[in-house]
Amino acid sequence: MLVKVVHHQDGDIQVHLPAGAKQHLARAGSESPGLEIELSALDVDFDGRLDLVVQVPVGMVNYSTAVYRFDLGLGEFVKMPVIRKADRSCGEFGLIELDSDQQVLRSRCRSSIWRTDVYRPSGGALYLFRSERMLTLPTLDGKVLSLEPRRFGGPLAVWSSHSPAAEILERAINDGLSVPDNGRPLVPLAARVVPMRLLLFDRPGAPSTQRYLVQGDRVEMLDEQDGWVQVRYRNPKRGAVTGWINVND
Repeated sequence: MLVKVVHHQDGDIQVHLPAGAKQHLARAGSESPGLEIELSALDVDFDGRLDLVVQVPVGMVNYSTAVYRFDLGLGEFVKMPVIRKADRSCGEFGLIELDSDQQVLRSRCRSSIWRTDVYRPSGGALYLFRSERMLTLPTLDGKVLSLEPRRFGGPLAVWSSHSPAAEILERAINDGLSVPDNGRPLVPLAARVVPMRLLLFDRPGAPSTQRYLVQGDRVEMLDEQDGWVQVRYRNPKRGAVTGWINVND
């Protein structure tokens, strides 16, 4: 199917459809007169058909992106259905990148640092498959835990994997600048316990505990909540032990 797409100076996007009709597509929400728009044809949902991608620069480095796919039943372009029930880093689509091998779309945006949302196709729509939440834990590294090297040395982030229904499938803390391999489970960053004894609680904010880790124990960081970090310690005798450590002080 061949279509002709025309972008006018006033921001209007006009599509000449195969049947001879013309369709006007809404311009990007952040667009302003005279702003250069990038139009491209990409298979965004990996269904074997090209989609219309409209990217608009926002500020110095960010983009606002709209994706349209051709609806054979309607005979016109419609906005790509996107399920965004889970929390995301970038809001709408930012600068998008496609990975055909893993069949994912990465949406990147920058607010002091780069952030990434990862989408997958499911049931005729895209859904938020992975997202990250940046962490600020100044007393964690060096005082509580000694972190193993990160791939890019970026800030820590909680990476989450979601189902199409926005159920959380897994979480892991790792480098916020390194997008995980989307074909594999999340890999948590490992660390060593610094103090002689580190209390291990059943839940964030728990008043007391009889469990603790000792200096040199190797743990994997899984999640964060209100300054509490969930870790997993692989006990040689008891197997994996999970709990929360307080890094507020």
